[in-house]
Amino acid sequence: MKGIALIFMIASAVCALAGMIWGIQMSISGNHTLASAHAHLNLLGWVSLAIFGFYYHLVPQAAAQALAKVHLVVALAGVVMIVPGIVMAIRTTGETLAKIGSLLTIVSMLIFLVVLLTSSRRAA
Repeated sequence: MKGIALIFMIASAVCALAGMIWGIQMSISGNHTLASAHAHLNLLGWVSLAIFGFYYHLVPQAAAQALAKVHLVVALAGVVMIVPGIVMAIRTTGETLAKIGSLLTIVSMLIFLVVLLTSSRRAA
């Protein structure tokens, strides 16, 4: 594995590790107030980024597209913004970061859909 696929996979593993540590910390403290932010870190950070990484590894022509690089940046920015943004929203210190992260995450999935459609046409 190399290139964009590897970067997606490294990012997903970092998110998984952070999510596990956070989950253990919540369990030990008995405070699960931030569970929804933790869940988003696991689902968007670990699961989605890993799926993207596997796809780009299995479909190298998709990884070769310039749009794949844009996808990487937008997907990572979405996770990096949405998780602390949800924490801020829960703590009532503002929702702007969560909103921006949410929009970036939706754009990331739209980009992935375009990558899927364009790379499937090239393979046909």
